[in-house]
Amino acid sequence: MEDLLRTLAPQVLGAVVRRYGHFDSAEDAVQEALLAAATRWPAEGLPNHPRGWLIAVAARRLTDLLRAEQARRRREDEVARALPADGWLAAPADRRDPDDDSLVLLFLCCHPALPPAAQIALTLRAVGGLSTAEVARAFLVPEATMTRRITRAKQRIRDSGTPFAPPTGADRHTRLDAVRHVLYLIFNEGYASTAGPRLRRVDLTTEAIRLTRLLHRLLPDDPEVTGLLALMLLTDARGPARVGPGGELVPMAEQDRSRWRADQIAEGVALVSSVLPRGDVGPYQLQAAIAAVHDEAADVEQTDWPQIEALYGLLMRVSDNPVVALNHAVAVAMARGAPAGLALLDGLAADPRIADGPRLPAARAHLLEFAGEPAAARAAYEQAAQRSMNLPQQRYLYARAARLPGPD
Repeated sequence: MEDLLRTLAPQVLGAVVRRYGHFDSAEDAVQEALLAAATRWPAEGLPNHPRGWLIAVAARRLTDLLRAEQARRRREDEVARALPADGWLAAPADRRDPDDDSLVLLFLCCHPALPPAAQIALTLRAVGGLSTAEVARAFLVPEATMTRRITRAKQRIRDSGTPFAPPTGADRHTRLDAVRHVLYLIFNEGYASTAGPRLRRVDLTTEAIRLTRLLHRLLPDDPEVTGLLALMLLTDARGPARVGPGGELVPMAEQDRSRWRADQIAEGVALVSSVLPRGDVGPYQLQAAIAAVHDEAADVEQTDWPQIEALYGLLMRVSDNPVVALNHAVAVAMARGAPAGLALLDGLAADPRIADGPRLPAARAHLLEFAGEPAAARAAYEQAAQRSMNLPQQRYLYARAARLPGPD
């Protein structure tokens, strides 16, 4: 039931917005229709046409909401005067083209007028079908805070006057970049939570993969969408081995690779292999290729580090991202020795985007331990732990530090 409602949510919302407009009110109406379905369908049985049922209920609720607005008639009159007579009619809300509506809805939720946090929240609620409470729990904020964030996002879209239609030209390219980036951020927050008591948020990684599959189905010829889906599958395949029985972090070098999901690895490798030969290589394809090299190695000793170093070098040419530079430094260390990697890390210390977080000292600690400098590695592990907001990650970093001798 839950899977069905989440699949239908963007189709229903897209149909209602396309037919009636009023994205902010329509989104509220669809959420109420989904709630009604979750309450009534288990008791009354699934209707013959679930999508049509939801559209009908949402349309009735939207009508109620619009009637409650004192200015409704004035706005309708103004719109009627502005439109030619042949523009008054729209296609029926239940026409069977949900794919187009879902893509338009993704573009709308990732409107450039919205900050990334609002794009993520609105995408999870409107396209993912999550309730406000579920979105709030996903990002560890109070429900009231998330309600305000989503409300402001819908108001911005309404005030922008953006029509419910696919963007064109340069705007389409920009908006597609935003859609891919939002899905990437949702997945990353699920796979490596930045805060809270758990290392992984399986609900977020699952939803990110589901939405990216939807985007790939709508845009099968976009190489970066294909690369993004491959990256998620190849990374998520390691998830079961990344967390120990007590919820502790297990680094890749120590993971039981028999627990990696072979079906996801095979699908991810096939996807990235299908787009790389085209030549139009972007950052998501390169990250997927790196993930594939890791996943195809039987053990850490057989990892092709020179190839990973080369791929990160290419990635740095197309992505000004300090995390990419950090990972490149680690790959250099594994391919050419720890001193070479440490020298590259020194150059990142002044980058404000990464200087104050746990990633840089954690990477430095790893390479210092690899270089045979245990006291310096211990201090770096402790520094990384102090900067981390994720409890399992903190415990892992402090445990690594405790294994090493301190300064004399």
